[in-house]
Amino acid sequence: MPKSAQVITKASIVDDVGMDTVALGLEIRKLRKARSKTLAELAIATGRSTSFISQLERGRAEISISDLKRVAQSLGVPLGWFFVTESKPAAEVGRVQRAGARRRLGTVTDGLVEELLSPNIGGTFETFLSTFEPGSSLVDPSQRDTEEEGYVVKGRLDVWIGEHFFELTAGDSFRIVREPFRWANRGDAEAVVVWVIAPPTY
Repeated sequence: MPKSAQVITKASIVDDVGMDTVALGLEIRKLRKARSKTLAELAIATGRSTSFISQLERGRAEISISDLKRVAQSLGVPLGWFFVTESKPAAEVGRVQRAGARRRLGTVTDGLVEELLSPNIGGTFETFLSTFEPGSSLVDPSQRDTEEEGYVVKGRLDVWIGEHFFELTAGDSFRIVREPFRWANRGDAEAVVVWVIAPPTY
């Protein structure tokens, strides 16, 4: 059977990627709501029926790898977002995020890698470890209906907030409240920032 046609069953998720269909459905639902998408919008984007997406979110439907790829694409996350790399004790679910099991957005070639530090999504805020490669930049200003704070762990990061420019180095922190912003790493080493966003955007 081609990989793209494989069906992810409850057993295979538990054995291979450490997530059952109920947890997978809940993850999809949280992401969909964080993206302010309706069931119908996700159904259209993935080419499936609204009833199927509803059943999927409740853990009552199996999904193929190809369908899950379309769900991930529609929700703006990589496929790997839905998989965990290690089993997690029940007490840690929603409470602890181990370093080796962080979910990642972006790649080094994109210039920015964001790792989710929050144990899960769906809270009142979310925390990322953002790594900016040397020479990377956000050219077009971004503006979100959020309040955001960052702490520079290492390196140097130039940040424009509204009409103001700031050169930040390790130990500095900043806040962005519903203002346009952009950034650039014009140094020779990567910059690492702990970035908090409220309300969540992922």
